[in-house]
Parts: sequence; C-alpha cells; structure tokens
Amino acid sequence: MARHIVAIGGAGLSERLLRRFVLDLTGKPHPRILYIPTANGDAPDGIVRFYEAFSADGCQPSHLPLFMRKHENLAPVILEQDAIYIGGGNTANMLAVWRVQGVDTLLRQTWDNGTVLCGSSAGSICWFEAGITDSFGVQLAELHDGLGFLPGSNCPHYDSEPLRRPVYTRAVANGFTPGFAAEDAVALHFVDRELAEAVSARPNGRAFRVEAHDGQAVETPLPVRYLGG
Repeated sequence: MARHIVAIGGAGLSERLLRRFVLDLTGKPHPRILYIPTANGDAPDGIVRFYEAFSADGCQPSHLPLFMRKHENLAPVILEQDAIYIGGGNTANMLAVWRVQGVDTLLRQTWDNGTVLCGSSAGSICWFEAGITDSFGVQLAELHDGLGFLPGSNCPHYDSEPLRRPVYTRAVANGFTPGFAAEDAVALHFVDRELAEAVSARPNGRAFRVEAHDGQAVETPLPVRYLGG
C-alpha cells in the first residue's frame, strides 16, 4: 500500500485545487478527513475555516482538539481517517503536544495503513527531519526534531515571507540538513518517502531541492505541475 504525504508551502486551505488533489489521493468518493489544529492552539476560527473549505468538497470533515481534549482514546479517531490535514502555527509546540499525547505514534501508524497525510506551513515542516520555523520567537530558526517520516528538511513560504529563503539557504550552506522548499500554493507530493512530484494551485508556482556544494547552498528548481492546466 502506497503511503502519501502532501507538504504544502502555504495557503493550503484556501486553494481548492490542492484540496481536490489531496482528496483524490484517498481513492474514496466521500473521504473522511480529519483536521488536527494543535499548531494554532485549537483556535476556533481555524476550525471554522477548515469546515467551510472542506464541507464543499464532497468529503466528511471532522477535527480533533487536544487542548480541550474530548476523546479519552485517540486511536479510533485518527486511525479511521482517509486523510489528515495539519494547519499552520507553532511547529515546535505542536510536536511537543503530539509526543506527550501519543499522536506522533498514531500518525505514523495511520500513514503506514494508507491514510493520506497533508498540511501547510507547520503542517508541511512537521513530516520532515528538520525545518525552518518561527516557533521560537520573532526570528526564524532551525528545528531539528521533526517527525522524520520524510528524510531531510523543509522550508515553506519560500516566496511570501522574505526571510525564509535567505535563512534556509544560509543554514544549508552552514551544514543544516538539505531538503526541499516550496512557495505558497505549491505542494510536494511524497510517495513512500520519495518525492513523486510537485504540484501547484497557481501558474508558475515553484519548488526547489536545496543542497550544499563547496560551502554554498545550491537551489535546484523542481518540475511543478499546474493543477489548473
């Protein structure tokens, strides 16, 4: 059974083409999709936006709060989904809460069982070994303890936040784990830990493989398929 992860550079919920791409990967006519809003502290407005977005896409949306936890046993909630969506917010805090409550283990199990994992911003970084985050204050910083479902590092918002690109390339040049960067509305689709393709909800969206050579960061543009074409 193929294992899918869709890591979106930003603006995930607002892009119908990306929502449709994720839902189609499930192979189900009316897939169950779960939103885990830990990164933004279970903020009500984020939950409302999730339902507004996905309720119109022929799926069965639900959400799992962890700060005001309502389920004694999280396993049935997480393991019975066809897709799981993770939004933006504080990546480091989200990972800490997940590990305390065992969500990280359940996510690995449901991914191995064929559930499509996806997310934007923090929900993109979390699947990798490392990433560039604003979790620790105003300045961007390196995060080294991602879930590690995917190898390497990740940097979202490569076009919309001016400091993301220079911070990431400088970090990689200085020995930070190489990886992938994506602009907003661009998604990296991984199958079994390998990049299958990059797709975009807007024309000319870009994604890059970022590695170090001779002490310099080298950005290699990736082919990006426009979903509206």
